[in-house]
Amino acid sequence: MTAQRSIVIGGGAFAGLGLALALRQGLGAEVPVIVADPALAARPSRDPRATAIVAACRRLFDVIGVWNEVAENAQPILDMVVTDSNLDDATRPVFLTFTGEVDPGEPFAHMVENRHLIDALVKHAEAEGVELRATAVSSYDSRSDGIDVTFGDGSTVDAALLVAADGARSKLRERAGIATHGWDYNQSGIVVTVAHERDHHGRAEEHFLPAGPFAILPLTGKRSSLVWTETRGEAARIIALAADDFLRELELRFGLQLGEITVLDQPRAFPLSYFVARSFIGERLALIGDAAHVIHPIAGQGLNMGLKDVAALAEVIVDAARLGVDFGEASVLERYQRWRRFDTMAMGLATNSLNFLFSNRSTLLRSVRDIGLGIVDRLPPLKDVFIRQAAGLTGEVPRLLKGEVL
Repeated sequence: MTAQRSIVIGGGAFAGLGLALALRQGLGAEVPVIVADPALAARPSRDPRATAIVAACRRLFDVIGVWNEVAENAQPILDMVVTDSNLDDATRPVFLTFTGEVDPGEPFAHMVENRHLIDALVKHAEAEGVELRATAVSSYDSRSDGIDVTFGDGSTVDAALLVAADGARSKLRERAGIATHGWDYNQSGIVVTVAHERDHHGRAEEHFLPAGPFAILPLTGKRSSLVWTETRGEAARIIALAADDFLRELELRFGLQLGEITVLDQPRAFPLSYFVARSFIGERLALIGDAAHVIHPIAGQGLNMGLKDVAALAEVIVDAARLGVDFGEASVLERYQRWRRFDTMAMGLATNSLNFLFSNRSTLLRSVRDIGLGIVDRLPPLKDVFIRQAAGLTGEVPRLLKGEVL
């Protein structure tokens, strides 16, 4: 493989750093990889959130060498229960249960606190020779044979490819003139971490309430991460409450199954929306992660969709480079777009439909969905299909998500 110009990745969160490591491993030192993000100056990470990493994406992290660094801080999800009730119902009957293994000994997902994973990615990227710049990509000019990238500190790089991994409000996508289509849900997700008296035993719970899902996701120790959906106005009211009043609202939804609960951090609300970029590529530009798509968190797939982008784009680039093909040219990037856009649209449609089905007060819809959940619960083969789908192991799966080295 002959030496080629560098790849610049604008954005240093999970997708950007994960892609950098996958490319470094697949391309070797012949192709310099640069990650640019002002947030790289803030270390160690203080991100209080936690994320569900599905089995396929855990395999990716294992292959690129970071999973061992976070494994002791990762909580396997061993089973999951789904309930459907009103807030004031005396009981919450369980309509659907999942055991949490896609293969013997391999849970379908793990919960990992963001700070542990980001710090491991940064540490490993430095060790592998990825160039980390604590500045943003401020501008770029593409041409047929390359792309001139300018950084916030005034320096420039003549690159073969620029990757936009700079989030939902991507300035790189905007500069390329790539429009998005989607809508706002008028909902917010309240995120908070709690401690509880009793052990969760690796069980995740999703309570479907009229305002939206209330998810209890297990962390290491007697702790859980909560993702709690409310209408935008109600979420703002709830997070503005005094600590005791907030705890009372939380207890109404959390229940008594894990004993007394204690709030461990400041609750925050994030607006929920859906959008997909009209194109995942531009001239010598590829979009990944939230720069390309944002979906409702009802199925916990947002970050994992971005990591699937990483696996697909890395494979496309490495395959092209080994054939001596310019990996920034349109035909190579088109392969990436074909691979990822249909899956993204399908997942967006699925999560939007789930949100419509469960985030309402219709008695008729509640009856229909409860019958549907009950049918699925009584058909183990169908549940197995859902588990493998949720774990990212169906369809045309990139090699990294199978646990294979590029």
